[in-house]
Amino acid sequence: MEFFVDEPEPYIPDHLTLPQFMWDTSAVARPHRGPEIPYFIEEATGRKIFEEEANYAVLIWAIHLLGAIVTPGNPFYTAEELAHQIKLTKASLVIAHPACQETVFKVVKGNVIPESRVVIIRDPIFDHIPTLNSLLSLGESSKEAFEERRLSKGEARKALAFLSLSSGTTAITHFAVLANVLQTSAHWRINDPSWPNKIVSPGDVGLGDIYGLVVLLHLQLFCGASILVVPKFDFRRFLQSVDKYRVSILLLVPPQIVLLCKQEAVKKYDFSHVKLCMSGAAPLSGELCATLRQVFPNATIGQSYGLTETVATVSFIRPDTKDIPVGSCGRLVPGIKARVIKPDGTMAGEGEEGELLVTGPAMASGYLDNEAATNQTFVDSWVHTGDVVIIRNNEVYVVDRVKEVLKVKGFQVTPAELEGHLLLHSDIVDSCIVGIKDDYSGELPFAYVVLRPTSAERIKGNPAAAQELKKSIFKHVADSKVRYKWLTGGIEFLDAIPKNPTGKILRRVLREKARSLPTPTKTKL
Repeated sequence: MEFFVDEPEPYIPDHLTLPQFMWDTSAVARPHRGPEIPYFIEEATGRKIFEEEANYAVLIWAIHLLGAIVTPGNPFYTAEELAHQIKLTKASLVIAHPACQETVFKVVKGNVIPESRVVIIRDPIFDHIPTLNSLLSLGESSKEAFEERRLSKGEARKALAFLSLSSGTTAITHFAVLANVLQTSAHWRINDPSWPNKIVSPGDVGLGDIYGLVVLLHLQLFCGASILVVPKFDFRRFLQSVDKYRVSILLLVPPQIVLLCKQEAVKKYDFSHVKLCMSGAAPLSGELCATLRQVFPNATIGQSYGLTETVATVSFIRPDTKDIPVGSCGRLVPGIKARVIKPDGTMAGEGEEGELLVTGPAMASGYLDNEAATNQTFVDSWVHTGDVVIIRNNEVYVVDRVKEVLKVKGFQVTPAELEGHLLLHSDIVDSCIVGIKDDYSGELPFAYVVLRPTSAERIKGNPAAAQELKKSIFKHVADSKVRYKWLTGGIEFLDAIPKNPTGKILRRVLREKARSLPTPTKTKL
């Protein structure tokens, strides 16, 4: 059977770019944002930023107005990882926050992108590097006329807005982002005058984390909320800011929720003003939800579900109840259709387990320059999520993961990337990365490695030598990869990686083996 909510699907314009949609309030009905309501609030200074000021969102939309594509980078990437993204997406210009510029200039030295194609938003370490303000001044002094890009009817369905790195380089259209914003706002009944207690209202202040590009940035601004801009997460400052700025909307990931539930510092604050606390990017246990209700007594607390490939939201907290079913990742949003496919290939019914397939107007276009991966994940307009779920009353419950991708602190980690890097270590001839469950991070990367015969002989019967080798392998990854990709789950040696007759790694066997270990060995630098 197919699952969907019996509610009207919202009108989604297919001739607008994202900035045209966000700025033209007559294009689609939305809550009224008064002139006193800022778009952003700077956490450090409390400064309010309004529409006409240059900021992160305006920068993205300006690029879109020129007809270009944005590929968002991770600020914690190493130079090697950033260089990989630039090559993969064929990026022709890098615009960086000042905190990231040392990494950017390491990439420049590697001849991946010329220095003339780098802009630092402010405070560059080299005086000759252009900044956002210098570009604005140049534009204001120029006599060259600017012609805004206009799309014909239907063109937004194909015009790319973002290239986002996930299981592959996911191509996301303007229409897909618009669709997700409008579907989720319809789910929240944002424009329904008969619905007084709205999840998000003009004047609300939102603070979020990983899934910020669609849900936080575009959806919250569309609904009339302000966004508190926090450059870097620090738990004590986070608590102070939620209290000081009366943050009412919290879009968080499980590691942050674990801190809220377990740190004594939380008890000093009254968070009764918070009305929505949502966990996304990784599953959240029922126990944590129950504890969280004591921290935010007046809030609707629950989870959402979505992927980069579905351009964020597939299911979301229902707006009409605070009594969220334990384990639920929310209700399917209007416009989304879902199927659950059992291992034998047949379609599951209500309450039966299987892989989740979804379709709707907000799906991504596929993976850039990877036809094989696109054909495997995007089949006849249905996205194969790789997640094992149960659906009851249109509520989605995630049971397990079929796909190989790990979710560490909400970030996606591809085993093949780490396995390829491990093979560069002089002592390793084969490897397999699996995820082990962790209350704080969701999952942790765990490595099974096969050593060269000489290396295996060297550590045989010598626990101290084996531990030193594990430290060397851990450091090999830590020196080149962003922190959440480190092998914090542990490292174990095997005689051989189990594979099927065609050579494919039997990852599920090793995943179960790792999870059955009484105390996984965790290696640190």
